[in-house]
Amino acid sequence: MEPLSHRGLARLSWIDTLYSNFSYAADDYDAEGHEEQKGPPEGSEAMPYIDESPTMSPQLSARSQAGGDRVSPTPPEGLAPGVEAGKGLEMRKLVLSGFLASEEIYINQLEALLLPMKPLKATATTSQPVLTIQQIETIFYKIQDIYEIHKEFYDSLCPKVQQWDSQVTMGHLFQKLASQLGVYKAFVDNYKVALETAEKCSQSNNQFQKISEELKVKGPKDSKDSHTSVTMEALLYKPIDRVTRSTLVLHDLLKHTPVDHPDYPLLQDALRISQNFLSSINEDIDPRRTAVTTPKGETRQLVKDGFLVEVSESSRKLRHVFLFTDVLLCAKLKKTSAGKHQQYDCKWYIPLADLVFPSPEESEASPQVQPFPDHELEDMKMKISTLKSEIQKEKANKGQSRAIERLKKKMFENEFLLLLNSPTIPFRIHNRNGKSYLFLLSSDYERSEWREAIQKLQKKDLQAFVLSSVELQVLTGSCFKLRTVHNIPVTSNKDDDESPGLYGFLHVIVHSAKGFKQSANLYCTLEVDSFGYFVSKAKTRVFRDTAEPKWDEEFEIELEGSQSLRILCYEKCYDKSKVNKDNNEIVDKIMGKGQIQLDPQTVETKNWHTDVIEMNGIKVEFSMKFTSRDMSLKRTPSKKQTGVFGVKISVVTKRERSKVPYIVRQCVEEVEKRGIEEVGIYRISGVATDIQALKAVFDANNKDILLMLSDMDINAIAGTLKLYFRELPEPLLTDRLYLAFMEGIALSDPAAKENCMMHLLRSLPDPNLITFLFLLEHLKRVAEKEPVNKMSLHNLATVFGPTLLRPSEVENKAHLTSAADIWSHDVMAQVQVLLYYLQHPPISFAELKRNTLYFSTDV
Repeated sequence: MEPLSHRGLARLSWIDTLYSNFSYAADDYDAEGHEEQKGPPEGSEAMPYIDESPTMSPQLSARSQAGGDRVSPTPPEGLAPGVEAGKGLEMRKLVLSGFLASEEIYINQLEALLLPMKPLKATATTSQPVLTIQQIETIFYKIQDIYEIHKEFYDSLCPKVQQWDSQVTMGHLFQKLASQLGVYKAFVDNYKVALETAEKCSQSNNQFQKISEELKVKGPKDSKDSHTSVTMEALLYKPIDRVTRSTLVLHDLLKHTPVDHPDYPLLQDALRISQNFLSSINEDIDPRRTAVTTPKGETRQLVKDGFLVEVSESSRKLRHVFLFTDVLLCAKLKKTSAGKHQQYDCKWYIPLADLVFPSPEESEASPQVQPFPDHELEDMKMKISTLKSEIQKEKANKGQSRAIERLKKKMFENEFLLLLNSPTIPFRIHNRNGKSYLFLLSSDYERSEWREAIQKLQKKDLQAFVLSSVELQVLTGSCFKLRTVHNIPVTSNKDDDESPGLYGFLHVIVHSAKGFKQSANLYCTLEVDSFGYFVSKAKTRVFRDTAEPKWDEEFEIELEGSQSLRILCYEKCYDKSKVNKDNNEIVDKIMGKGQIQLDPQTVETKNWHTDVIEMNGIKVEFSMKFTSRDMSLKRTPSKKQTGVFGVKISVVTKRERSKVPYIVRQCVEEVEKRGIEEVGIYRISGVATDIQALKAVFDANNKDILLMLSDMDINAIAGTLKLYFRELPEPLLTDRLYLAFMEGIALSDPAAKENCMMHLLRSLPDPNLITFLFLLEHLKRVAEKEPVNKMSLHNLATVFGPTLLRPSEVENKAHLTSAADIWSHDVMAQVQVLLYYLQHPPISFAELKRNTLYFSTDV
């Protein structure tokens, strides 16, 4: 293209003169309290982008809530509190004021985009045009119309907000704006072509390139800065970014407009029009489709995202991982100063064409990650539970919001650490061109989800590519807007009115499964969530060589604030050559997986609730019912004089003429004989029907006990032992000493604690003490096999602590208000008591009785 003529240069000089009168201000803000940005990221050389929100836009509560972040606008100081309707009208004014301010910025952006259009059109009729008329009309398509619509809207709304009257009506303005949204449809349809045309023109014409890189946008009237330079590409993105704004504001306006206000029906109608319009063009304006394109020219979509723990440089880091249709991107949220909008920082990315999963042999050769010490995880849980109790007390006493926020902050820190350090299941991915990466997950369920999602995308014809720095900035910049998972999965992110989850025991019967294409060796596992991550709780037996397994196995699963139940169906692998020795690696093939929410209203009934869960064409039928923790704490002495379950331990030992009940000795012996290396022994539930069968045999003192024990699944035997202790008329460590144990474990001075805890043991009745010491040594032997069975002293204390040491019903009613309080107030302390004795050097009954230590506190 020939250089510009003198007349053309003069016209462009005229554009610069106009720009010199512009001013600009305002920083970008994000969804954490201010407006999120879509489009090119800050700092992009080719596409710097600008702000469209004032310092505090109250309308953002709509955007934030729509995105999952619940942020309420802060009213200015001195706002007169009044009745709810009055508050609503004041908030209405704030919403409108913020929206008006952002409208001003948007109009300034459209003006800046339109300014070069007229001189460019003028040069198009000369012998040396900068652009052709067709190119100009393509690049600036519908911008003039959009500008006029919003200028008219702004001019009509501005005086209504400035001369505020609580009864002022402006619903008709929003109604009209909504009815004109059709112009955006035309703009969206042309958007991609407009960008491509602008880019081609910039490459072929230096004059246009200079114009498109230095458009001047003036800021609000009270701005300190005169103007800012913005690229044409960034400005062309603004209508795309703006297209959903009125809908979001309408949500907030309706929320703060009394139903009897004349505006209410008008705003409802405007919202209906806007939503219908957005639904009709969803395919076109979905940011997942407009963010960026793939090397093949297809639109790149976000398929899945979530928070994962990455092991990087031998330390754990929490990352937000984004799976797009052709690339996996690992990002972290940048730390920004107050008032600055948040952005993601890309740590690395792998094109899916280059992503491979390492073989079992490669995984085995990879460096192993040491699990985080269990006692430190238990300490975190203890702190979280204590903080929850303190927050509830502060709320009950109507304490200061500042104190509550401080406690919440501490709780978040501990929950974050627990989330970071608890996962142990490795998920390795490899870039065929070099580096490998390792994530740790809490469940095989998540690992399977990520792997399946990636493998499904890899079935398409993917191409390898390298992203330029600008492309990478654009892609990373889009992550904040596109993310579907907004909050780190910790309970302190939940609103007060959200369910705290279920505390108690969930009884689950896994009946059968259908839908397998061929016979296989099949089993199921059950998982529930606890403290933000999932834990495997039960496993059915393997049903050999069948396409229709019928397990009909019942499990009792302890819930700790749980909200979800997962069922995973596996095909058992017996080929030892395929065994992967990677830490915690499961080699059995997942055939299907599904998850259901534990709705308290559905679950908390006395009757069984039967359901079917569908997974990859497989249907698993199961039933469940729930027993709350306060109900499960009730201990009822057995009315029968015979048997062992529900009978005082002193009665049983006297009848048997033994020091330790026979049932305890036999179960312990069997576990040590063939279950001490079983993964999750005592944690994984046994089949309830097997446990009930063993209970009946022990109660009847049947001669076939030993034969039955030798044939029974080891988890059922472990479950029978736990059930025996749970059904004692009073816990093994007695009701009488409960509070003293709670006080003793809380002592800070080691010597005082030792003195107290040993004195309390001596205070137990002899049958209780001898049985407790017998169990203690057994659990220590189990923990010695931790590298194989994954059961540490801390894990075992978590399983047995609340069973051996529980508050009486009277104490429950005296100081606890809910099932959640029972967990948070006492269970962690019960775990700590048992852990203290498990970590203590061997305790001899004779030595304990011989040593008379002076202890001043009455028991």
